[in-house]
Amino acid sequence: MNAPFQARAGLRDPFTAFVCDDATADMLRPVAVEHGWSPEKVNKGGLRNAVQSLSVSASPNILFVDLSESADPLSDINALAEVCEPGTIVIAAGTVNDVRLYRDLVASGIHDYLLKPFTVDQLRDSFVHAQMLLSGPRGEAAADKPHVMAVVMGVRGGVGASTLATSLAWLMGEKAHRSTALLDLDVHFGTGALALDLEPGRGLTDAIENPSRIDGLFIERAMVRANERLSVLSAEAPMHQPLVTDGAAFFQLQEEMRNAFESTVLDLPRHMLIQHPHLVHDAHVAVVVAELTLAATRDTIRILAWLKSNAPQTKVLVVANGVPNGGALEISRKDFEQSIERPVDIVFSYDAKLAAQAAKLGKPMAEVASGKHTASFNALSNMVLSHATEEGVAEETKTSGSNRSLVNNLMARLSKPREKAAA
Repeated sequence: MNAPFQARAGLRDPFTAFVCDDATADMLRPVAVEHGWSPEKVNKGGLRNAVQSLSVSASPNILFVDLSESADPLSDINALAEVCEPGTIVIAAGTVNDVRLYRDLVASGIHDYLLKPFTVDQLRDSFVHAQMLLSGPRGEAAADKPHVMAVVMGVRGGVGASTLATSLAWLMGEKAHRSTALLDLDVHFGTGALALDLEPGRGLTDAIENPSRIDGLFIERAMVRANERLSVLSAEAPMHQPLVTDGAAFFQLQEEMRNAFESTVLDLPRHMLIQHPHLVHDAHVAVVVAELTLAATRDTIRILAWLKSNAPQTKVLVVANGVPNGGALEISRKDFEQSIERPVDIVFSYDAKLAAQAAKLGKPMAEVASGKHTASFNALSNMVLSHATEEGVAEETKTSGSNRSLVNNLMARLSKPREKAAA
């Protein structure tokens, strides 16, 4: 029952419990909420009700069953195994303190057996280990999927980098079938969890305040699960609470996510390049998100130059986001590409209706997109994965001359039609 069949797991309820008493139910419900599971999935009736219910409905990913009222626990567990689908992770609880029973239950496929009365921490640990079997850590089966780390950053605020980071993380999980972590490093105003209709929790702020606590178990507890393949670490730290860090926590988080997931997407505010440049050093791909404006052109030039000097091993993708359809552009794509001295890899057109729909549904834009927007999102995901798995990194187009002179030349060209119109 405890073999991890991740492909099928995504189609099931994440959690269901069948308990015999109110005390166990009252302990389970808040812990279920912590994991993003519905407290209504905690049912009364124990093992007998579990067998009856699962004989006519799909099995959950994680099943908690209470054996307290079972006269023959081992026989009843075998009956449960007959109605449980492969991949269900079963956690049992009971009052019989017998080592032989425990061994027989484990041999029959039970993941864990909790002796009543158990503590909340024991319950949490059991759930954490169960989730690790589902899609947390990368096992031997994932050896053919080397870890991919992508950094997404906007050259200016409001260009939509966080929106693309969330969609990229979702695509890596749902379309590329990779266990994926989304790390939103805007500690005070991050939108990673909000875009997925999740509560961010305190995981990220706890990590920054106590870097020594960061390990595999901490990651499992701190990450908020969006679905079976995507987990999020985000924050909404109080504005009166400055978080001072030397960056050790961020480095440790990257290390643990590399061990626990097949892909990591970092939503990186641009100012963190200055404060914590090491965050980009291990990234396979940096997605630089810009808009077609003069200020964005200037900052794209500066950030590309910074990446070339400080992270030459990282493949860079330039994305033009929010480009109006047929509208007047402050800078044409041609002028933008000439100024940054490289082509734009992907263009996302502006679609207010799509953005509003995604926000209202609490889903990433890639999930609700259709037509050409779907093609653009898929292209982004495919390019990130292909560049990350290439052997070696292609050399970027060399820049020459002064960044300031490039911008000044562009400004001069743009000012000509304005002067003519004014005349």
